[in-house]
Amino acid sequence: MKVGKVTIGGDAPVSVQSMTTTKTTDIYPTLQQIRNLEVAGCDIVRVTVPDEASAEALPEIKAGISIPLVADIHFNYRIALLALDAGIDKLRINPGNIGGEKRVRAVVEKARERGVPIRIGVNSGSLEQDILERDGGPTARGMVESAIRHCEILERMDFQEIIVSLKSSNVPRMIEAYRRFADERDYPLHLGVTEAGPVEAGTIKSCAGLGTLLSEGIGDTIRISLADDPVIETRVAKKLLQVLDLRPSGVNVIACPSCGRAEVDVHKLAAEVEKRTAHFDKNITIAVMGCAVNGPGESREADIGIAGGVRKGLLYLKGEKEHTIAEEELVDALISRIESDL
Repeated sequence: MKVGKVTIGGDAPVSVQSMTTTKTTDIYPTLQQIRNLEVAGCDIVRVTVPDEASAEALPEIKAGISIPLVADIHFNYRIALLALDAGIDKLRINPGNIGGEKRVRAVVEKARERGVPIRIGVNSGSLEQDILERDGGPTARGMVESAIRHCEILERMDFQEIIVSLKSSNVPRMIEAYRRFADERDYPLHLGVTEAGPVEAGTIKSCAGLGTLLSEGIGDTIRISLADDPVIETRVAKKLLQVLDLRPSGVNVIACPSCGRAEVDVHKLAAEVEKRTAHFDKNITIAVMGCAVNGPGESREADIGIAGGVRKGLLYLKGEKEHTIAEEELVDALISRIESDL
């Protein structure tokens, strides 16, 4: 399945999505935020389209970015038609919430004509009332039933370009819902823990939920939902895929937590290395180690590394010990060798 130029599902790499926090009608702030996301490595971006004015802003936004654009629409089929005419690459709308069959068919036919897939987005906080009453509240079973109801509407219209998400702020419920749905249908899945929270808590929740599913082979696109700058969402998502060996890309800094054996300030060194290599377009692993117990071995397994000693450290390159360097010169020497040799 194609979302613009990005392939979703099958053997395609797991893609990273995020969503703007600006008003879509504020075109230039929206464009700037999307461009920042592009630089951070976001593959697909979503914007909210709550009204006609927002839909009218889409062509200019689309023309100013290089990644696929998703329109997030609730309830209003006319806005969906306008967004499709504006050239969006994916539509996020639940067909059961936009009126009768005639309205749904109008959206489906235009999406088919434009080659635009539809994401059905189920959220445990907005399930149908009959499901909530039957189950006594949101459940994984109810989320899957809701998703299948929406899928069947499109399936009856012979529309198969469907992506599904089943998000919940409750991590075990979210995991169970995706597992259940993966057993029922074979559509590409967009993973997310909704309303995960601020950066620290949200990152932990999201990585616990998404990491569990991705390690089981479930999931084709992901979003880390944080109450912060969406650029941070993208960086966390890319790091999650990197540590799972799903999309090894960028710099991977490994560092020991330090202990009483360390004679160098490992925390300071690691933070400085991470900061000074964040912009590097290199697929390398850098080790920052604090002592002679694990440091030399870990450093040898990295592409390049430093292992601390008494106010000094060893530099390793491709598993070979290079030379001893004073503590205050360690990071400069490391960066210099990365730039020249890796």
